[in-house]
Amino acid sequence: MGKQPAKRIDAHFIAAGKYHDIDYPRLEVLKMLGEHPHIRTTVACDYSGLERLDDCRFLITYTCDLMPSAEQAQQLRSWLEGGGKWLALHGTNSILVFTESGLVDAPDDRPDVMEMLGTQFKAHPPIGPFEVEVVSRDHELTEGIDNFEIVDELYLSNITAKIDTLMQTTFEGEATGFVADKWDRTTVPILYTRDIGEGRIVYNTLGHCRGHYDLPGMADFYPHKEMCAWNYDVYYDLLRRSIVWAMREGN
Repeated sequence: MGKQPAKRIDAHFIAAGKYHDIDYPRLEVLKMLGEHPHIRTTVACDYSGLERLDDCRFLITYTCDLMPSAEQAQQLRSWLEGGGKWLALHGTNSILVFTESGLVDAPDDRPDVMEMLGTQFKAHPPIGPFEVEVVSRDHELTEGIDNFEIVDELYLSNITAKIDTLMQTTFEGEATGFVADKWDRTTVPILYTRDIGEGRIVYNTLGHCRGHYDLPGMADFYPHKEMCAWNYDVYYDLLRRSIVWAMREGN
């Protein structure tokens, strides 16, 4: 008798937000999910309809400056506590407000969400190269991956809860254009896990992406596309490993 087909796994993907080419990561992540034909994915542009999670093994988010309501945040937390898995990408932990002076602030308006995620974005320096250090080499998401250099938007964040860092870098300098612009030498988590009840969050801060038409009201045409981590095989490797982790029952 031939091998029986894998059992269906349901997933939910929220891809939306500001200042990014959301279409590109939406398509790329869906293509990677499509490598597993027994995964059936619904796609949303906000946090409404989270009742869908009751049928899902995992959630993926690629967002920027998009927050769930307080009620939706509680839905997310309850789902995680019951064993849900959340693969959070890039700007999921960001709240952005432009001040009168033109600087970007990241206010502490949603401690419920940021404590759940384990970090809150505060600023980033200009896009450029930085070294990523693999600090946990025996984890399924990092095993066999050496330290690497990457060009991306380096997310400088406050740590808001206990996290287990798998990859990190260090930064010292200026985050031009942000209220939190001066940074002493600090360790910056790049890839980490956070356990909540029976569930787990995997957060990967890499993956900035901006096309020509992603700053409406600010620039009709943004001249230099920014693909950042999406240019690197190691980033796709990390995403594929994260999807395999998310598919499996248990943490």
